Amino acid sequence: MGLVGVAGALVEVAVDDARGAPGLSLVGLPDAVVRQSVDRVRAAVRRCGWGFPDGRVTISLSPAAMPKQGAGFDLALAVAALAATGRTALRDVDRQVFLGEVGLDGSLRAVRGVLPGVLAARAGGFGTVVVPAANADEAALVPGVAVLAADHLRDVVEHLRRSGRSLPAHRPGAPPASLPGPDLSDVVGQATGRRAVEVAAAGGHHLFLTGPPGAGKTMLAERLPGLLPPLHDDVATEVTAVASVAGTLPPGAALIRRPPFEAPHHSASAVSLVGGGSGQIRPGSLSRAHGGVLFLDEAPEFPRTVLDALRQPLERGAVTIHRAHGSATFPCRAQLVLAANPCPCASPAGDAACTCGSLERRRYQARLSGPLLDRVDLRVQLPPVTRAAWLHGLAVPESTAVVAERVRVARAAAGERMAGTGLTTTAQVPGRMLRERWPLPRGALALAELALERGALSVRGLDRVVRVSWTLADLAGRTVPGPEEVGEALGLRLAGAAA
Repeated sequence: MGLVGVAGALVEVAVDDARGAPGLSLVGLPDAVVRQSVDRVRAAVRRCGWGFPDGRVTISLSPAAMPKQGAGFDLALAVAALAATGRTALRDVDRQVFLGEVGLDGSLRAVRGVLPGVLAARAGGFGTVVVPAANADEAALVPGVAVLAADHLRDVVEHLRRSGRSLPAHRPGAPPASLPGPDLSDVVGQATGRRAVEVAAAGGHHLFLTGPPGAGKTMLAERLPGLLPPLHDDVATEVTAVASVAGTLPPGAALIRRPPFEAPHHSASAVSLVGGGSGQIRPGSLSRAHGGVLFLDEAPEFPRTVLDALRQPLERGAVTIHRAHGSATFPCRAQLVLAANPCPCASPAGDAACTCGSLERRRYQARLSGPLLDRVDLRVQLPPVTRAAWLHGLAVPESTAVVAERVRVARAAAGERMAGTGLTTTAQVPGRMLRERWPLPRGALALAELALERGALSVRGLDRVVRVSWTLADLAGRTVPGPEEVGEALGLRLAGAAA
């Protein structure tokens, strides 16, 4: 079983043991790990007391044009080698899919990418897969496939011999209870920031938070996933598959329903953020945040080239990594949340105690390119939390559950409006569709058109203001945005830009 991005691909392993001088040839574009699999499997087979083909051996991995990477071919290679010798009667080898790494002692070890591999097996018409016991719960997430779990190569061979020790179908236990995430009631004050997070959750909009240290930027970003609805089956499968390929899916985990949250450090490279690698192409933080939130704290500290690498994937909702040996595509429809201090000195008192010069401030803020910020719908400047706001926040906190219910109602209204379009959030609606299918009254757009005429908005920025206006209307229970919604959307976009 191979991987192409987060999609599995069936690989046929065939072993030919011909007469002639001893030798071994492995064909089918194997990487270094796959080439080493032959030595591991040979040692394991002989350790278990069986014979490995010792003639002129040819091992074929097909399709031959697809690069083969990783240790997941070990088990299939071991079964094919034993079947090729003819000394061990194995049955139904070609009707089952084998996936797993084999240790030198014959033990089976977990591998990455089992979920997409089992999905590919089901799509290929196979009803049975054999995997290491450590991967059994993950493989069992795919309905309609019998999962056979084994701890050792001997167990698999005895199962194929049908000698009364057939492997039973794996039955997963109850998934572990998920711990509650951080609650929005922990955020003191910051009414504008709380409103922006609610709007971002309701419409799937990107968000940029600026403010001094301690203003609550990180707290607000960490609580955004809790406002998002649980992931639907198709998105949950994609998110779980990405986690499986990345190696971040814990043993015994169920299908991931909670929107993920990724917060890479500002020293992250473009490869770690977007994806790539010199060997097997792996998903980056952007793809691991698919269906959830990618939070970049201290955004101006990221290299500008790294941030600009996000622009195209954020628009497409997918990222394709090209390498000399092939390419891989990963889903990455995530909400981007940027957080930044207004200046390098980052005084907790805000601009009143800033010691930076105007040129220094402009240079610091210019580290975020205009084209990237133009793709961010909501830009909010958070003031320092005052004592009065702190006391008010302690008196009337609003929990995540309360705000999440408003988000759910708003998303339901948006879903009813966009039924049949294939879109799931307001932020995904193309500008042309906005103007043709859901045009706003000219009177409602007066302020936005004035901002466009004065150069405060680009045409793309105007479309984004209209999208946010629809989200605000959904939150308010209105069928069409009016001047109030457009004005608030304009304020949520231009307030942070004026900081």
